[in-house]
Amino acid sequence: MSRAIQITAHGGPEQLQMVDLEVGAPGPGQIRIRHHACGLNFIDVYQRTGLYPMPMPLTLGMEGAGIVEEVGEGVMHLKMGDRAAYASNPPGSYSELRVMPAKNVVRLPDAIDFETAAGMMLKGLTAQYLLKRTLPVQGLQAGDHVLFHAAAGGVGLIACQWAKALGLQLIGTAGGAAKCALALEHGAAHVIDYTSEDFVARVKDITGGKGVKVVYDSIGKDTFDKSLECLQPFGLMASFGNASGAPAPLAVGSLGAKGSLYVTRQTLFTHIASRESTQEMADELFAVVGSGAVKIRIGQRYALEDVAQAHRDLEARKTTGSTVLTP
Repeated sequence: MSRAIQITAHGGPEQLQMVDLEVGAPGPGQIRIRHHACGLNFIDVYQRTGLYPMPMPLTLGMEGAGIVEEVGEGVMHLKMGDRAAYASNPPGSYSELRVMPAKNVVRLPDAIDFETAAGMMLKGLTAQYLLKRTLPVQGLQAGDHVLFHAAAGGVGLIACQWAKALGLQLIGTAGGAAKCALALEHGAAHVIDYTSEDFVARVKDITGGKGVKVVYDSIGKDTFDKSLECLQPFGLMASFGNASGAPAPLAVGSLGAKGSLYVTRQTLFTHIASRESTQEMADELFAVVGSGAVKIRIGQRYALEDVAQAHRDLEARKTTGSTVLTP
């Protein structure tokens, strides 16, 4: 049996309930893993509220780390006793124990502890595909400016450090002086406090009126239209989340008038659709963390039974860095 957090209907944090689930043996292509920690992400909120509708009942959680207890037929890259971590569909990491597809599970280097792994897999792989794979048509070179919203969040703090390692000038936005200071400490070249500053005007000032080559935006409705104003001609608007709600429908013709812009909506699970791609991206993440160029900041820890409060804090933007839940 495994304690797990389930919902039976979409709604607020009060829908999150602790249940006992029977966990069987893994089938072909699956593993059974015992979690030591799991990660909290905004996609969990989207699934809970119904922005991303899911079948019920649903055990939430897309990110975790622990020990492989058993492997199913055909699983060759993992074995019983391996330390492992993942960002994966379907959800289910808010649990002590689960059976899941092995495709997106990777062996965890000894130098990385379980909490760090649980706080970095989904967020770190997201930063990887954004900075290394989601690029403007002109590419990115050392010295280029990029705009990254929510720079003090879990993905943002990793992106600040990784961008600096790549030689990029990351302009981060965050809410309040403390979060702005945190983004600067983690490698942002410039920060903009969106609660007191016009980020479009500040971006134009920082870039000498040119704008940035790419905007990475997980906020959605509140920032989307203004983000387009920050782009230079042929720039790329890369949307990868909707923390403030889904953006309004886009008038495609406006992209020409604003400078022949590109717009894309990215999701991690397209990038990790194969085991080979997952492993390649994880290897890059483990290497940059292992080198010390990127440090994973665990800003909050909650017991699994306190997950409703964790969701409230995340939605209220009270969290910084990564948040982990401990079974």
